[in-house]
Amino acid sequence: MATKSKRLVFAALARWKTWGMMAGLVCLLGGLVAPKLVGPRPVLASQHRPDADDDSFDDDGSDDGNDEAGRREPVDGRREADRIAEGQQIFRFDTFGDEQLWTDKLHINEVIESAVDPTTALQLGLKVDVDALPDEVVAALQAGQVDLNDPATTLTLIKLNSVVGVVGTVEPVNGQDHLTKVGVPCALCHSTVDNSFAPGIGHRLDGWPNHDLNPGAIIATSSAVPAEAKAVYNSWGPGKYDPRFNIDGQNTPLVMPPAYGLHGVKRETYTGDGPVSYWNRYVAVTQMGGHGTFIDKRLGIRSVQKPDLVAKKLAPLRFYQFSLQTPAPAAGSFDAAAAERGKAVFTGAAKCATCHSGPHYTDINRNRWHDPAETGMDPGYAQRTAKKRYRTTPLRGLATHAPYFHDGSAATLEDVVEHYDATLHLALSASQKQDLVEFLKSL
Repeated sequence: MATKSKRLVFAALARWKTWGMMAGLVCLLGGLVAPKLVGPRPVLASQHRPDADDDSFDDDGSDDGNDEAGRREPVDGRREADRIAEGQQIFRFDTFGDEQLWTDKLHINEVIESAVDPTTALQLGLKVDVDALPDEVVAALQAGQVDLNDPATTLTLIKLNSVVGVVGTVEPVNGQDHLTKVGVPCALCHSTVDNSFAPGIGHRLDGWPNHDLNPGAIIATSSAVPAEAKAVYNSWGPGKYDPRFNIDGQNTPLVMPPAYGLHGVKRETYTGDGPVSYWNRYVAVTQMGGHGTFIDKRLGIRSVQKPDLVAKKLAPLRFYQFSLQTPAPAAGSFDAAAAERGKAVFTGAAKCATCHSGPHYTDINRNRWHDPAETGMDPGYAQRTAKKRYRTTPLRGLATHAPYFHDGSAATLEDVVEHYDATLHLALSASQKQDLVEFLKSL
């Protein structure tokens, strides 16, 4: 019976060809297959449109050359849905040609093929999209018939396009499958899974930050990275990334933020250097290693690569990002009565609404930035940016993405409240603090 089951498993794997590191590198490489439009219900732009200035970037008089190709023209619901579907494909699977970094320079494809088994991949925080797995493979997993300690399993998963945030090409070379190319899309850091099948395996959650992912450790596996840089990359830990280390050599890693609930927020990053498409272009070109152009005179950055594989994808990518809604708090996750009292504390004694104002709980829509000292924040990262200040973080889905603050220095919402109570000399009572926490959980 065991022999028969084993034959069935290998038959399934053969049909779908090699199948990569089950729950691990699952996030290090994927295959390009047109995905179904699944995930959060989209918010149509006709219902809630972004700020007009999001189509281009021209701040502080700088002509940074980052205007998008094509303005956002009026569209009907069907056209809007098409743009969202196109954006989802880009968010999940488009590498913008960044194989030139991950394959040609870092040789991560060789690392994966030779040394990354599913167990290792899970330790790196990589995820598997269960919806991309054939029924036969799901059954084999449930029966414990898949070897998760063999790097060879990785290649098949990649061919199945089940690795969240990894795009790879597996080809036969001298009769044996090899990972010849690998790149990463936006989803590497800004998607996770719901663990509905097993830890690290489940349905996609686009826009949710993958705080299990250790991007620094992944980069450090490359033999092309100097020892001094490896030490920095390995120091970040899960859920953190420094998007300027390769630019200025300084090291102040950030918590990877959620990409949902941004519709209507004027500046989407910690320091608000530019609108969402500015940041998408910055990351695609300077961090992911994509083949495109990014210029910002304020930062002294000029990277021009032709053809530009990024520019024309920014508008549909933004469409999809703005369709990702904030997850509702889980049933029973907060005390409703205490939250109602906490709302009064939020707008009153705690003075939170002074900065966390409006429907998105941020004053950035009123073009306000804050010096780090105003709120007791570490100034290190801000000083490395164009604005030199922080924007007020919009509050949404707080219970789903601890730790808090740009540097993760507050592990819990209780820590957030204690920080501001001390910094702003609020002298809140214990009950006020607890009620305020319950309100924050409700957002």
